[in-house]
Amino acid sequence: MINLGTKAIKKNDLAGMRQWFGITAAMGAVFLAGQVYEYMNLGYGLKTNLFSNCFYLLTGFHGLHVFIGLVLILGVLWRSRRANHYNDITHVGPEMAEIYWHFVDVVWIVLFSLIYLLTLI
Repeated sequence: MINLGTKAIKKNDLAGMRQWFGITAAMGAVFLAGQVYEYMNLGYGLKTNLFSNCFYLLTGFHGLHVFIGLVLILGVLWRSRRANHYNDITHVGPEMAEIYWHFVDVVWIVLFSLIYLLTLI
């Protein structure tokens, strides 16, 4: 979704960028809320065993990075309030937020595969 926002600002569509960045931020917030819900209902703690320790460490650091990504996205949205701050020529901020967000996405694919899918085997 964030990619569509960056494409929009490169076409000088500020409203489109705000819309897609807002949707991405909302989805990130839902992800973090789900992670908090999962932590509260797992039934095991940080010191239960080696798996639980690794689980909390890996998913906790990922959650931290998602939170940082949300701050970046919200920062872009906040700064976009200024007239002509982002446009088809000056759009480094949205691009950097997008690159960071995609990095967090790729890390989640690896973590999800390692933690959730491999434990099913």
